[in-house]
Amino acid sequence: MSEETKILDRVLVIAAHPDDPEFGCGGTIAKWSAAGKDVRYLLLTSGDKGSKDRNLRPEQLAAKREAEQRAAAAELGVKEVIFLRHPDGLLENSLGLRRELAAYIRRLKPHIVAAIDPWRHYQLHPDHRAAGIAAIDAVWSAREWNIFPEQLEGDEDPWRVSEVYFFWTDNPDHHEDVTDFVDARIASLACHVSQVGEDREKLASRIRERTAKTGEEAGMAHAESFKLIKF
Repeated sequence: MSEETKILDRVLVIAAHPDDPEFGCGGTIAKWSAAGKDVRYLLLTSGDKGSKDRNLRPEQLAAKREAEQRAAAAELGVKEVIFLRHPDGLLENSLGLRRELAAYIRRLKPHIVAAIDPWRHYQLHPDHRAAGIAAIDAVWSAREWNIFPEQLEGDEDPWRVSEVYFFWTDNPDHHEDVTDFVDARIASLACHVSQVGEDREKLASRIRERTAKTGEEAGMAHAESFKLIKF
């Protein structure tokens, strides 16, 4: 195992809703887990507004989507799923949210953070923009001694993330070969029945087409793309 692999062995995926990680980079998450990395999710909402069923109350939908997300994460080998349960559709990149995320980063000490690219052109969903900005703001805050110093106890140092992988980006500069992990991504997404329905064949076709198109850009059979920032 290389020195770099030894160093970059903890991953935190920060996203707005259940199913964002799987749609964003499920193949890469499965690849990381298979390589022995400790992958955890930090979901800012429980997706309680993500249904057109007027008879389904937000709290009922949230419980359903949390269960779906845990099942999906298990398909990818994710160790833990944390829900912050902020209201879906109303997420704001507030100072309070930045403080909350910085505390998790300092506690979990990820070497890699994966998050939504908030600078994607015409990123319409406000939660996606807010989640991406809040994630990168928290990455910066977590490494600074005098930002939220009350979070540092005793001789504890701030935490410096090594790499940030932005998914759903318009400016990719890094591709992960996920040829061996497309099936895992499809299996994980199939767990999100409330969002994708029960037609697994249609879902599989959609995902394979998408990863093949991304792979063609990078000379791979199937790939996922990122804007990669190294610190």
